[in-house]
Amino acid sequence: MNSRLSQLNAYPFARLETLLSGLTPNADYDFISLAIGEPKHLCPESSIEALQQSYSELQKYPVTSGKLELKGCIANWANERFDLNDNLLNPKTQILPVNGTREALFAITQLVANPDRSGTIGMPNPFYQIYEGAAILAGKTPVYFNNSSANNMQPDWRNIPTEEWQQMELLYICSPGNPSGTYISLEDMYYLIKMADRHDFIIVSDECYCELYLDPNHKAPSILEACKKMGRKDFNRCLSVQSLSKRSNLPGLRSGFVAGDTELIKQFLLYRTYHGSAMPGMVQQASIAAWQDEAHAENNREIYRQKYKQILPKLKGHFDYIEPQAGFYLWLSTPIDDQKYCQDLYQKYNLKVLPGSLLARDSYGENPGKNKIRIALVASIDECIQGIDRLLTYNSTL
Repeated sequence: MNSRLSQLNAYPFARLETLLSGLTPNADYDFISLAIGEPKHLCPESSIEALQQSYSELQKYPVTSGKLELKGCIANWANERFDLNDNLLNPKTQILPVNGTREALFAITQLVANPDRSGTIGMPNPFYQIYEGAAILAGKTPVYFNNSSANNMQPDWRNIPTEEWQQMELLYICSPGNPSGTYISLEDMYYLIKMADRHDFIIVSDECYCELYLDPNHKAPSILEACKKMGRKDFNRCLSVQSLSKRSNLPGLRSGFVAGDTELIKQFLLYRTYHGSAMPGMVQQASIAAWQDEAHAENNREIYRQKYKQILPKLKGHFDYIEPQAGFYLWLSTPIDDQKYCQDLYQKYNLKVLPGSLLARDSYGENPGKNKIRIALVASIDECIQGIDRLLTYNSTL
């Protein structure tokens, strides 16, 4: 048995269930869960139709590199979305379809981790737990860089000590952030790319929330865009990871892509050939339909905009928070311990949200998720509003 398995932490949602076990929720309220970021809006009809028309794909082994038609659709979308002039992203050599961001984010660390070096894997804090698990199972030490309200709920990258950069083999960044919904600026991306060059590490940019931007005039930037503006046509040292789960409300399709550095994509394809993780042909056909359909993505964004438009004014004066720029989360400060707060909400108001401390680790003398909660606005707008009203009612008793 791999001894590193014992080092893995339980997933936040499993820890939440343990935290709430033994508590009896108030039956006067209907149950509402705003804890898990599982999209509930409608997925595109075009993807459903593509699945229904692709049964013949079940009789074929899918090619790990993916259909050229799919990679062409992805390249067209990304080149336009991130202003990559002259079709900078090459579908043949710089794009690889993957089975959702989770599979790719985990596997990339296994690809790049040097077994002959005792290096580190950097990540924001709070973070998506796959980053940590990938580091541990690759035999690397996770290093957590605390998100800062002074830096738009992103780490203060410029104050990271030189010795931390020197030990790093891979850095995960997340923009828009989970749980904050805030962007890493292009200027910070430029800085990180320069650090990667100087200290010889890879940047993996988790951008799965980038298409849920709230302001159409301020779309979430990508590491691909940063590379292009720096004149790096080969996207050296940089990978962008994208998904249809949030953009298209297709979490069960398990479809996304990795794009960027030509040599990394080449080696990642070799790794995934042995890993046996080719995307099924039916999924590829449904993905083609989704990436070609921008209308449903805009409709999806508009629904989230309406939720925030109705909910954010309710929170003014009751919670400390930085207004999200994208995604579907709220990251709110609590007046008491976050875990006790979530227990009370569940027991008194039959409302489930996620304690922030479960999403972070102690680092630099603090847990940046302590006395915070994450709320996922994925339910219907009426349920989301009801949930926020219960939150406000509870706060008034403290």
